[in-house]
This record gives sequence, structure tokens and C-alpha cells, in this order.
Amino acid sequence: MQTRGRGKLLPLAQLALFAAIILALAFTPGLGYIPLGVTRATIIHIPVIIGSILLGPKKGAFLGAVFGLTSLINNTISPTVTSFTFSPFYSGGNMWSLVICFVPRILVGIVPWAVYAGFKWLFARMGKSSSGTLTTLSLGVAGLLGSLVNTVLVMGMTWAFFGKAYAGAKEVAYDALYRLILGVVAINGLPEAAVAAVVTALVCRVLLRVLKRP
Repeated sequence: MQTRGRGKLLPLAQLALFAAIILALAFTPGLGYIPLGVTRATIIHIPVIIGSILLGPKKGAFLGAVFGLTSLINNTISPTVTSFTFSPFYSGGNMWSLVICFVPRILVGIVPWAVYAGFKWLFARMGKSSSGTLTTLSLGVAGLLGSLVNTVLVMGMTWAFFGKAYAGAKEVAYDALYRLILGVVAINGLPEAAVAAVVTALVCRVLLRVLKRP
């Protein structure tokens, strides 16, 4: 009975630990959400990605929802000129703000697990053993795509649901908004994705070994 109880408590403890890391990053000024003038870069997606790979898609989705909640809170109590895209409580926001706030972040908790599991399945079908190099590659790609899901979906939905208002807040012509969106993806999204790829590969390699998982 004690072993069975510990088996149930350990995943909950791991989930709570990842959630605590996300909250600590989110509410430590300048750490999780890094101010960049009228926008913010983030590293909060990284524990969501790692949690997704280690704990599975359901718990990963929960961690993504925690990430989304921190974004909602931060953009409500400490807004920038574009916070209406994340908070319906900020002037100009509406229910689509909640979609942008939560849906991409929840997917950040699902996509990395799916990518990593897909690579393992593919390597097994090819008859390749899970060597250190292949595992590192799988984890890196999972981290990269998990991060890009967040950036691409957030900016794409912002364009779709708040295009004119976002262009006005950024003081650019609506016809030039696509260049601004691509610029954010390039300047913010690609470096975030590169960092996520490296950190995910390094951290997950160690944790998978410690937890004795393939």
C-alpha cells in the first residue's frame, strides 16, 4: 500500500514542482517575462516543454495552462500597450484574448511530448537504438518546435483577431503588419526557440537518465 501511495504521489509532486518553477519565473520581475520596450520575451515555456516530455501530454497541458494564467495575470496587473491581446480586462481586450493567452500555451505542453514520442517511434521502426546522439536530437527538436508553437500561434492569432488594434498600438500601418509580425517571430521567437532547444536537450537528457526512462 505504501509503495502504491508513493507511486501516485510522485507524479503529483513532480507536477507541483514544475508549476512552482513556472510561477516563480512568471512573478519574479525581469526573469520569466523579460521586458523589451512595448513587448516581452519569455523563458517560461521551457519548464512547460520539459514537463511535457517528462510527465506526458495531460500534465504538460496543465502546465501550459498555468503558463497562460501567469500571462493573463501579468498583462492585467502590469500591462503594456499590447496587453489587450492577452487580457480581456485590459482596454481593447475581449474573449479572443483568453484564446491567445491559453490555447498556444496549452499546446506548448502537448507538442514537445508528441514530437519526442514520434521520434522514438520512428527510430524504433528504422531499427535504430536510442543512442545518446539520437535522444539529444529528438529532445532538441521537441524543445525547438514547442517554443515555436507558442510564438507562431500567439502572433498569428494576434494578427487574426486584433490586427488593426495591434498595428495601431505599434504605430505601424495595417498593410505593414505582416512585416512586424515576422520581425517579432525572427527577433523574439527564433532566439527563444534556440534557447529552448539547447536547455531541453541538456536538462531532459539528465532527468531521463535519473528517472530511468528511455
